[in-house]
Amino acid sequence: MRTTIVGLGLIGGSMAIDLRIKGIANHLIGVDDNNAHAQQAVDLGIVDEVCTLNEAVKNTDLIILAIPVSAMSKMIAQLLDKIESHITIIDTGSTKASICKTVQGHKNRQQFVAAHPIAGTENSGPSAAFSGLFRNKTMIICERQLSSSHALEVANTIFKALESKTIFMEPVDHDKHVAYVSHLSHVSSFLLGQTVMDIEKDEKNIFDLAGSGFASTVRLAKSSPDMWAPIFEQNTEYLSQALLEYIMHLQKFHYYLVKKDSKAIHRIMTEANEIRRVLSGIELKDEKNKVVETLIEE
Repeated sequence: MRTTIVGLGLIGGSMAIDLRIKGIANHLIGVDDNNAHAQQAVDLGIVDEVCTLNEAVKNTDLIILAIPVSAMSKMIAQLLDKIESHITIIDTGSTKASICKTVQGHKNRQQFVAAHPIAGTENSGPSAAFSGLFRNKTMIICERQLSSSHALEVANTIFKALESKTIFMEPVDHDKHVAYVSHLSHVSSFLLGQTVMDIEKDEKNIFDLAGSGFASTVRLAKSSPDMWAPIFEQNTEYLSQALLEYIMHLQKFHYYLVKKDSKAIHRIMTEANEIRRVLSGIELKDEKNKVVETLIEE
């Protein structure tokens, strides 16, 4: 399958690597506005060639979009205007309602699969890409009823090759849930990092005193602003709601702290500890999947 990857960073690059390894893509074409990234992707063997998007669509079977969501909607509509009937477009945007609304009613809407891989790291660029990023991670497909059977078959082939677990959601439900479990954690990390940098002017103190807990909490603050600012903007409605609830909990904690009400603070932390049970269930599922994989390999 001739595959075009638009956006040669962590997500697009990692997909390209695994699609090559699994033999799904027999020729990989890269498209990226950053010329340095485009050349690096070729040098690293992530793609076979780079060219303009207009050139790529003339000779491809699949187009995967891994670019900031601010550019995603416009690009999908433009591509649907010009692509041949056998080509499938899959996006990887972290917001879905705005993207799906843009192509609603388009005559070629059936050739598009609206997807979102729940996977990533804080790193960006072609050098951040690696094999296995999507293994046992959730892949969300929205509005599957609007995609053709052929487009869904192509998407299923891709996601199986990536070893992802596919689930289906409607765009609004998707955006609401990711606001809490993904977007809010990024905002929290960015602002914790900003708070520490503002207060602790001596960078050496941060380096000397910060432990693993701080490092893991602010890890997401190293994420690309170019990618995350448009995500926050497109999911303003649900993210602002999540932030208000988060701020409410912070204010409540601050109130009890000032009152030196250790019992109330203890109760808040005990209730928050319930997240351990949820995360343990996720980890258990991942561990079971690893055991099954090992048995299959043996």
